[in-house]
Amino acid sequence: MSHTALARKYRPRRFAEVATQAHVSDTLRRAVANDRVGHAYLFCGPRGVGKTTVARVLAMALNCPDRSDDGEPCGRCDSCARIWGGHTSLDVVEIDAASNRGVDDARDLRERAMYAPSEADRYKVYILDEAHMLTREAWNALLKIIEEPPPRVIFVFATTEPNKIQQTASPILSRCQRFDFRRIGSTDIVSRLEDVLETEKATGSTDALRIIARKADGGMRDALSLLDQVLALSEGRVDADSVRQVLGLVEEERYLALFDLLLESRRGEIFSFIDRLLDEGYDLAEFYVGLVETLRSLLQLRMEGGGAPDLRDDLIEEFRKRADAFEPGDLVRMLAMAAELETTGSLRRSGQPRMLLELLLLRFSYIDRTIELEELIRALGGASERPEGRDHEGEIPSTAAVSLPIAAGERGAGEESRASDPVTEAWRKVLDSGTGLPSGLRSFLLGANVREAPPGTIQIHIPPGPGRERLEHSSVRRGLADRLGAELGRSVEVRVDDGGEGTPDDAHRITQEAVRKDRLKELYSREPLLERAVEELDLELLE
Repeated sequence: MSHTALARKYRPRRFAEVATQAHVSDTLRRAVANDRVGHAYLFCGPRGVGKTTVARVLAMALNCPDRSDDGEPCGRCDSCARIWGGHTSLDVVEIDAASNRGVDDARDLRERAMYAPSEADRYKVYILDEAHMLTREAWNALLKIIEEPPPRVIFVFATTEPNKIQQTASPILSRCQRFDFRRIGSTDIVSRLEDVLETEKATGSTDALRIIARKADGGMRDALSLLDQVLALSEGRVDADSVRQVLGLVEEERYLALFDLLLESRRGEIFSFIDRLLDEGYDLAEFYVGLVETLRSLLQLRMEGGGAPDLRDDLIEEFRKRADAFEPGDLVRMLAMAAELETTGSLRRSGQPRMLLELLLLRFSYIDRTIELEELIRALGGASERPEGRDHEGEIPSTAAVSLPIAAGERGAGEESRASDPVTEAWRKVLDSGTGLPSGLRSFLLGANVREAPPGTIQIHIPPGPGRERLEHSSVRRGLADRLGAELGRSVEVRVDDGGEGTPDDAHRITQEAVRKDRLKELYSREPLLERAVEELDLELLE
C-alpha cells in the first residue's frame, strides 16, 4: 500500500479546520454564505501557513452541492474530494506561476477564463501559486480580465513575496482583496501534531513536538513533514532524541557546557569544543541557530525570571543558573554579536564557518572586559550620574560600550581628575541652547568636532553634506563665532576644517570603518574625557 504524506493526509477540508487564520477563513466563509464573494483575492504570507489550502477550501465551498448554511463545504462529495486532492477539474484550475510565468501563459489563462463554468450553479476558480513570479507583461495581459471578470469567475493569487507584485504590477493590488496569513504559533502546531499522533495511533513527548514546532518556524506543512520523517525512524514513538537525530540538532546540554567554558574563562577549550562538534557530525549552521535561540532564552530568564518556553523542562533550572551568572547587558551584547552573523550573511557566504564561529565564541569569552561608557567616564572623574528617564537628542545611548584590553577595574577611580576642554564645553552649551543657530543646522552640528588652533580661531570639522555647505556662508560662521565668544568671554573666529579628506568622491564614500570613526567623533564631542581614555587605555568601541 502506498503511503500518503501527513501534510496531504491532514490538510484541512473546511474553513473551521484552518489553524490560526480565523481572520481569513471566517471572512471567506461568511462571504460564501452571504453571496458576497469577490472576483479576485491576494493571499500573502510565509510558506506552509495555509494559503493554497484556504484557496482550495474556498473553491470547494463555492462548488459544493451540500454546502451548509454558514458557508462550510461538506468535504466529502465528489466535487469537494476532487478539488481537495488537487485533481483535474473543469472549473477549478491550479497553476504554478513559477513555471507558467510568461505573457503567453497569461493570455492562455485569459482565454480559458472567458468560458462559462461547466454548470450554471458552479464557479470557475483559478488558483495561481507563487504569483510574484509572473512577469510584468503577464500581469499586464491579465489586468483587464481581473478588472472586469466574466460572471462566476474567481481569481486567487497566492504569494510569499507581495512586495514583488507591488514592484511589477501595482495596479493589480487595488483590484484584489488582500489577506495576510500569519505564522502559526508553536502551541497551535504542537496541539495539531498531538491530534495527528492520536489518529495515527502513535505517541510523542511534548518536548519532542515542541522541537518540531520550533524547527517548522510557523509552518504547519513543514511541521507535518518533519513529523512524518521522525515517525519513519522511530516506528511510532516520537521522542526528543529521535527528533534531534533526524533534524541534526545540537543537544541543549552542549550549550550548557559552552556557557560553562565562558563563565570559567577557559578560552583555549573553545577550539576543542568546536572540534568535537565537527567530529560527531554536527552541522555548524544548526549549532549557530541553536546558539542564538539559547542566548535569547537566557536573556528571557535573566530579565523576566519566569520559565523559557523554548527550553526543556528538566533543564530550565540549569539554564537559569547560567543566566544569573551574566549581566543582562552582557547577554544583550552577546546576542547582538551572534545576530550580526545572520544579518550580514557572513556565515552563509563564508567557506570557513568554523573560523567565524570560533571567533564569535572568543569574543563572547572577553565580554567580561566590556564596560559601559558612562561607567568609564564616571571612573575617570568625569560626568556625574544622569537623571533616570532622560532620553533626548545628545544623550549617550545606555547600550554603548567599550572593550578593554586590560581587565576592567585595573584603572579608573584612582586616576587623576581631568578638566574638560573649555572650547568643547562652550560648543556643547551653544548646541544645547540652540539660540542663534539657523533653522535645521543644529542636527548637523551634533556630529561635528571643534578645536582651537591657532588661539582665537575655532576650527569646526564636519562631514561633507548640507551642514558643511551651510557653514560655508560667512554670515552663519559669524553667528556661531558670536555665540561661542559669548560663552568663552572673548572674541573668536570660526573656520571650517575639511580634515584633509581628499577628493569629493573619497569624502562621500561610506565604509564600515568610516561609520565607526564618525560614531567615535560624535561620542568625543559629547564627552571630552572619552577621547583621552580611548587613547591611553587602547579601548575598542562595541555597538
